[in-house]
Amino acid sequence: MKKLNIHNLKAKEIKKLHTWLRALIQILYFLFLPSVYTAAFAGVKYIFIQIGAGEAIGMTSFVTVLIVLCAYTILFGRFFCGFACAFGSLGDGIHAFYLWCFKKRKKKPVLLSEKITEKLSYLKYLVLTVIAVLCFAGVYGKAKGTSPWDVFSMLHAGNLHLQGYLPGVILLLLIIVGMCLEERFFCRNLCPMGAVFSLLPVLPFFALHRDRENCIKGCSGCTKKCPSGIGLPEDGSLKVEGDCFQCQKCIDTCPKKHIHTGIKGLKGNEFWFTILRAILLLVIMIWAGV
Repeated sequence: MKKLNIHNLKAKEIKKLHTWLRALIQILYFLFLPSVYTAAFAGVKYIFIQIGAGEAIGMTSFVTVLIVLCAYTILFGRFFCGFACAFGSLGDGIHAFYLWCFKKRKKKPVLLSEKITEKLSYLKYLVLTVIAVLCFAGVYGKAKGTSPWDVFSMLHAGNLHLQGYLPGVILLLLIIVGMCLEERFFCRNLCPMGAVFSLLPVLPFFALHRDRENCIKGCSGCTKKCPSGIGLPEDGSLKVEGDCFQCQKCIDTCPKKHIHTGIKGLKGNEFWFTILRAILLLVIMIWAGV
C-alpha cells in the first residue's frame, strides 16, 4: 500500500484533501458525538444557577465537559467549533446546500452584507448575558420550550414530541434561514458557547498565523475566505482572534502558502495535525463521559 505523502501533492489536491478530511470529521462527530455542545452549555447554565442560589458548585459531568473543552480551546483554539460542533456542522451543510442550489440555477445567491454581519456578531454576547441573568435569577427553567438547540437535540435523537416547544421550533427555523444567508450564521452571531470561547485566552502556539513579509499587495484572500471575516495575526504575534473557528479554509486560499500554525515546524503537516487534534478531542470527550 502506497504511503500518503502530502508534500508530493499539488495545491488543488491538497485543498481537496483538507476539504474531505474536515467534512469526514464533521460528519462523524455530528452522527456519534452530537451532545458535546449541549453538555458544555449545560455546565455554563448550572454554574450561574448555583451562583444565583448561593449554593456550592459541584463537579458535575456537565461542568467537567465545560472545563476540559475550555482547556482544549485555550491550547488549540476553537477547533471544536470548526470541526466537531454539531450545530456548526449543520450550518456548514445548510449553507453549502444553499450555495449549490443557486449554482445549479446559475443565479447569484442572496447573502447578508458584511456591514450587517459585523454588527450581528455582537449579539452572541447579549444572548449569553440574557441566559446568564435568567439562570442567576432562577427563572431560566420557566423559559422551557424556547431553546432552538434543545429542539435540535430532540430532532437529532429522533424525538418528534415537540409539544410546548413552538418558540424553539420557530427560532430554529429562523436560524436555518440565517445559515443559508451567511456562513456560520449561528456560530458567529448567536452562539452563547461561542461567546464563552471567544473570551478565552487562547495560546498562540497552535493558532493560525501568516507571514506577511511577502504577501501579495492588496490580496486579503484569507480574510475574504474566513467565515468570520477576520485577519490573521502576523508571525511572532501573541494575538489570537477569538472568533477564529480554526476551520483552516484560509490555509489553502493563500497563493503564497504563508499561513501556518504558531509552530512553524508544523507547516505543511496540517492534515496530520488536524487528525491528531480530532482524535485527542474524541479521547477527552469520552473520558469526560459525553
